[in-house]
Amino acid sequence: MADGRKLTRQVKAGSLSIGGAAPVSVQSMCNTDTRDASATIRQIAALEDSGCQLVRLAVPDMEAALSLERIVKSSHVPLCADIHFDHRLALTAMEAGVSKVRINPGNIGSDAKVNEVVKAAALKGIPIRIGVNSGSLQPALVAKYGRTARALAESALAELLVFERLGFYDTVLSVKSTDVSETVEANRIISGKVGYPIHLGLTEAGPPDTGVIRSSAAIGALLLEGIGDTIRISLTADPVLEVKAGRELLKGLGLMKGLKIVSCPTCGRTRGDVTGLVEKVREGLRNADPNVTVAIMGCEVNGPGEAADADFGLACGQGAAIIFRKGAVVGRVPYEEAAKALLEMILLVAPGADDR
Repeated sequence: MADGRKLTRQVKAGSLSIGGAAPVSVQSMCNTDTRDASATIRQIAALEDSGCQLVRLAVPDMEAALSLERIVKSSHVPLCADIHFDHRLALTAMEAGVSKVRINPGNIGSDAKVNEVVKAAALKGIPIRIGVNSGSLQPALVAKYGRTARALAESALAELLVFERLGFYDTVLSVKSTDVSETVEANRIISGKVGYPIHLGLTEAGPPDTGVIRSSAAIGALLLEGIGDTIRISLTADPVLEVKAGRELLKGLGLMKGLKIVSCPTCGRTRGDVTGLVEKVREGLRNADPNVTVAIMGCEVNGPGEAADADFGLACGQGAAIIFRKGAVVGRVPYEEAAKALLEMILLVAPGADDR
């Protein structure tokens, strides 16, 4: 186990290590038309700025595949080509220099076509993600198990066996459903049977207000069991939101360093604009992203008592606010100066605050 996680085989997607003792990584997928190289390059840059560690691109046809060479040359993060139906697209993507390929063996074609993709990946040292979801299961497995977690898991394991017979082991497994419980159970099954790195996600999770909740329920449950090496929170939205949500999930689970803000939900005791203070502090630390926990509390009841574990914090009072560190009050300032005073203290001390 590494950080409570199951120790899996490690693969390399360009500069990114997935599995083994590597930290859980966050990835996303462009929603641009890959044939539009300029738009795709801009979105990859935005995803990189938000902390995305691997970007997947849809490759629906040969025009999109041929566009990849220019895109790859402009990207500073590893790229994964998402291939369905036509194995030649995977071959062209690998020639273009992508760092990883995702195929759904259930729809990629004959064994001979799968073999061709696997051999090319082995030659170039490119890992392959076997991606199975509830919408594209092999008919024989659906007939045997129905559209269930067992069918998802068995589909991925059957394709994995094909890869192993070819001597290919740089594989990432992914089994996803639109159903939270089904997704969790399918991943439990494959994790219990093999030691390959696992990509976690909930397919077609929906818009941000519900999609983040449903995805976090599935992904969080599995990560807490030590299952999972890389994640994507799939949303019907700007993919940058996926990355932000994924990073916050990992921070909340203690699997990623960075700024963590805890704040009270507010009530009738609240003595200040907690929402406004949170936004001021978050914006003030956006570029620094220190590895600290900051508490913003609306009254003396909640803070610093309930936020004693925070590295830094403030609690609103009548016309003033107290500033505290590690639960100990270090100052009292007028309410209007609270956010500024807290930020100054964090930015002064934070470089040495990573000693928890």
